[in-house]
Amino acid sequence: MTAPRLLLAIETSCDETSAAVISGARILSNPVSSQIQLHAEYGGVVPELAAREHLRNLMPVVQTALREAGVTAAQLDAVAATQGPGLPLALLVGFKSAQALAFVLQKPFVGVNHHEAHLYSPWIAGSPPAADFAAFEPNVSLIVSGGHTMLVHVAGELQHRVLGATLDDAAGECFDKAGKLMGLPYPAGPEIDRLAQAGNPQAFDFPRPLMHDANDDFSFSGLKTSVRYFLRDHPELLGDARHICDLCASVQAAIIEVLVTKTLRATKRLGLRCVTASGGVTCNRALRQALAQACAARGYKLRLAERSLCTDNAAMIGILAERKLARQAPLPVLDEDIRTAWALA
Repeated sequence: MTAPRLLLAIETSCDETSAAVISGARILSNPVSSQIQLHAEYGGVVPELAAREHLRNLMPVVQTALREAGVTAAQLDAVAATQGPGLPLALLVGFKSAQALAFVLQKPFVGVNHHEAHLYSPWIAGSPPAADFAAFEPNVSLIVSGGHTMLVHVAGELQHRVLGATLDDAAGECFDKAGKLMGLPYPAGPEIDRLAQAGNPQAFDFPRPLMHDANDDFSFSGLKTSVRYFLRDHPELLGDARHICDLCASVQAAIIEVLVTKTLRATKRLGLRCVTASGGVTCNRALRQALAQACAARGYKLRLAERSLCTDNAAMIGILAERKLARQAPLPVLDEDIRTAWALA
């Protein structure tokens, strides 16, 4: 019996440096080095600083991944990396390093679309984690993060089409910017999630942009602007802890209602019975609960990415790369470049 292929994957699309070793469908290691504390001082990701930290952290993270997996670089059968989309300088660090390693080892190299990898992360589960593609079924997938919000019809493995995407601000960006207006630290999304637990989601009525439109697109810029003007007209609310919790809960409720309503509507329209969700905002407890309740009420199956796989990580990059190798999908050559605005087809 042939031993499973050993693959090293690298992810550096934004502000997390990650490497993972994949053996077939199993994840042997997946260390992630976060830069949140570095960028918190600036209230957002600074691309030049992100690239510098990737250069500093990449080799130690790769060495950790190999050590935790109990393998050496010489034992690898393939190498993969995020090719796009993402911050240009950040992508370059991981992608070019992975290409160089594949060239030195004379092994196949796979460039992966970061968004496409998110589509399959909900199918990774268990301890130790492994991809359960035997359970795969057609689904509507919600990818929701700081930079992107989109709905995708996943008809089969490596078969998908985008139904709709954000026309302006992504949901995660709206969380962070609304939180900044309230004086919350960066990244504000997790802080809103925490404070909203003690708040009243009906305390303040914020708009639900595009929720009743027939399309599958999203728009959160208007909601962010509504929060800004509301706080301009009611500055006294910012000095009261209870009102801050109510504000967090109300903003969160508006975002989540749009996400859930449009996801479930698309699922019904396409006649599907399965919903998946991934991306950093999928860590939000209220979103996970709302999706679970909505799917249960309609008899839909729900697969949520594990929280550790919602944010940027190399494991999902490696799992998708392995599937592409197994299916002999076309692979990029070693002189290809990053694709910073690589749209998900």
